[in-house]
Amino acid sequence: MTPDTSGGATAPPGADALRARARDLLAAVPPATTPAADFLRARFDAGLAWVHYPEGLGGLGAARALQSVVDAELDTAGAPSNDPLRILIGLGMAAPTLLAHGTESQRRRFLRPLWTGEEVWCQLFSEPGAGSDLAGLATRAVPDGDGWTVDGRKVWTSGAHLARWGILLARTDPAVPKHRGLTYFVCDLTAPGVEVRPLRQLTGEAEFNEVLLDGVRIPDAHRVGAVGDGRPVARTTLMNERVSIGGARLPREGGMIAKAAAVWRDRPELRTHELHQRLLGLWVAAEIARLTAERVRQSLAAGHPGPEGSAVKLAFARLNQRISGFEVELLGGEGLLYDDWTLRRPDRVDFTGRDCGYRYLRARGNSIEGGTDEVLLNIVAERVLGLPAEPRDDKDVPWKDLSR
Repeated sequence: MTPDTSGGATAPPGADALRARARDLLAAVPPATTPAADFLRARFDAGLAWVHYPEGLGGLGAARALQSVVDAELDTAGAPSNDPLRILIGLGMAAPTLLAHGTESQRRRFLRPLWTGEEVWCQLFSEPGAGSDLAGLATRAVPDGDGWTVDGRKVWTSGAHLARWGILLARTDPAVPKHRGLTYFVCDLTAPGVEVRPLRQLTGEAEFNEVLLDGVRIPDAHRVGAVGDGRPVARTTLMNERVSIGGARLPREGGMIAKAAAVWRDRPELRTHELHQRLLGLWVAAEIARLTAERVRQSLAAGHPGPEGSAVKLAFARLNQRISGFEVELLGGEGLLYDDWTLRRPDRVDFTGRDCGYRYLRARGNSIEGGTDEVLLNIVAERVLGLPAEPRDDKDVPWKDLSR
């Protein structure tokens, strides 16, 4: 923090102060001679991980927009990255939820190794009978001494095969309506009773997993929020999730549209007037989505993750599918080639580093992950546009009395 000449104690640091702090870090911990993990820990401790987070938690209370100032200074000097695609769930979902709802001891225990990538996180929300209807989940957490015993089954868990920790939503009171009686936990995936199984996808690989929880013990110190108050905590996670999936910061002509545009420029023999018009429409739609996502990120930075993030994620999914379909059509028979059916356990989703066939197949999942299109349309209709809610006949019925 810097002196406040207006009479207060301190003021958030500006761009010049952050550049100076970044240079001090580089001088004290030279990237060329410092192990990457040590540099990342030092960067966190200097408050240059998330500059908008509080002091002591990887930040300095600065404006979120100033993160780019720090990143540019460190990138120019060759500083190591924390590989954000690999730890996206931790960065985009677990961290903001812990910041908003966690205890001080939870924040200090989890945020540093989360940001440095030393501990990978996953999300234990969806179940075989509770995906779109998350409030219908059946995984139970029962009080057990100074903690809880959890039994249940989670699916579509991205990165669980790599994760040390999982953000877990479980039912603690089956005698109340399904939207209540839920509690939010941090689950240790190395604990006895946790089993992770691969779920093979359309692409042939298994980035998703099924996670079985059989008598898993969770200390009460790893409960996030009050008992039975899991729904608002989970809402924070979901709103941040949708922005992290659909609202990633991209340069102009970045992301999926970059691949289609590159094929167009490099392969003039494939061009037709009709395809040209379609590409222009997709390019404009991608630019609109990019700018809209920037607006939503600004709202998120101000501490207001709203339902608008659902619209951003919805647009992202549909646009990815349209662009990947266009690319296949542009390439003709060549675009249909896909022969990489290896059962791999990837540590990230890389739409731009694989071939056209992979992008087309993987984009089908964009309409499901982070909330199905149908659920997101309802959220936008009810919470953004103010339209009447759909009738729900299970709203006031205890969860234990619902047919499943």
